[in-house]
Amino acid sequence: MDCSTLVALRTALFACLTRAAAALFDLADALLTDLSARSVVELSQSPAFRRQWPSVYAALQDGRVDRAALQQAFVAHMPPVPPGQRRLLGLDTSPIRRPDAHTSADRSMVYWPNLPHDATPVVAGWSFSALVVLPQPVSSWTYMLDHQRVATTENAVTVGAAQLRAVLPLLPQRPLLLLDRHYSCAPWVLATATLAVDQLSRARRDQVLYRPPPPRTGQRGRPTLDGPRFQGSDPTTHGPPTATWCGRDAHNRPISLACWTQLHIRKARTVAITVVQVTRTAAAATKRDPRESWFWWRGGPLPPLAEVATFYPHRFGQEHGYRTDKQPLLWDAPHVRTPEQMQCWTDLVAMVRNQLVLARPLVTAERRPWEATTRPATPQQVRRALGRIIPQLGTPAPAPQPRGKAPGRAIGALVKRALRHPVIRKGSKTKQAAKKPPSKQAIQRE
Repeated sequence: MDCSTLVALRTALFACLTRAAAALFDLADALLTDLSARSVVELSQSPAFRRQWPSVYAALQDGRVDRAALQQAFVAHMPPVPPGQRRLLGLDTSPIRRPDAHTSADRSMVYWPNLPHDATPVVAGWSFSALVVLPQPVSSWTYMLDHQRVATTENAVTVGAAQLRAVLPLLPQRPLLLLDRHYSCAPWVLATATLAVDQLSRARRDQVLYRPPPPRTGQRGRPTLDGPRFQGSDPTTHGPPTATWCGRDAHNRPISLACWTQLHIRKARTVAITVVQVTRTAAAATKRDPRESWFWWRGGPLPPLAEVATFYPHRFGQEHGYRTDKQPLLWDAPHVRTPEQMQCWTDLVAMVRNQLVLARPLVTAERRPWEATTRPATPQQVRRALGRIIPQLGTPAPAPQPRGKAPGRAIGALVKRALRHPVIRKGSKTKQAAKKPPSKQAIQRE
């Protein structure tokens, strides 16, 4: 891969910015090359940002992004699949904390992991759904295909299904989608039943599925809709598996797989599900290292179980990618007021991340003396070297045109207090207690 691919991506990304394009692109270049900034406004001091510091938040407020064109640009320039492997996609949501942003609209209670066991793992903020290309092998080198905010009127299932419907027709081949546990539900199964994608999702061991119904007896009455139960936590319902395999995992520990085909859930009887059980006897039997795991396979024919055993660990690359987004790339750093401004900043972070992926083979990663030279380069190590290559590539954004000093606020202008917005709690309904008629005993006492 030469520099022409990166230049073509940068040109296509600039065409996706429909308003305040030059300021937004300069801000993205500042994020791509400036390693010293610890806040978004500090990016204005980068040589790549050719405007004054008030233009940073003004660009996020006034800027507009053609998100359909942005998806097409990302797909058109994504890196090729390694030889002998298939393209792996990941879909998951990640929160942006905004507990004290009372003037920010459309906040809800979002899940916040890694808190103490006695703390409530929710906080007020925004949630974003990310559809990414997972790296092989597992690392933080995820490539973003679409990153969209989950509004309070929607949920992760509806937004994720819409992302897939928009992106899948653009892909050159049928991918494999790796999903977390909260996508193993009837709404997701029904919403994605007709999409051209194979899916491997983690599932709860206590979820109940059913085998095909028995043939009709010809007697009067409603026929049986479900066959015998299948529940992972109840071995008596398993029966003989369709296929089994035993071998060794990546850490040379024993692993065994078993699968049961032609199962379904009650609320999606028309969709066939293959249940896969993964057993690792040498695991620590903890939440992060369980001895028994359950998965659902949907889509095309199930590959050999020896190949299925290698798929799901790649999903953890998306978690590593989130860490890169929120730490070096300052994804959760801007103090913006509206969700539209946060969506604009999220698109800029995705643009920067994908440029890092394409620039990886073009530069020599800069490592600190204490960083191992035997490990593959990280996005931050490649980002350290882009300060030299990006000025050589140039920018499609035009130079700023100074307009002089702004007149400022008029004397005597009345500045109103910013509107406060409550935190929207999904699923909560105000139930008024129905007044029961007084009893005979109460009437007699009166």
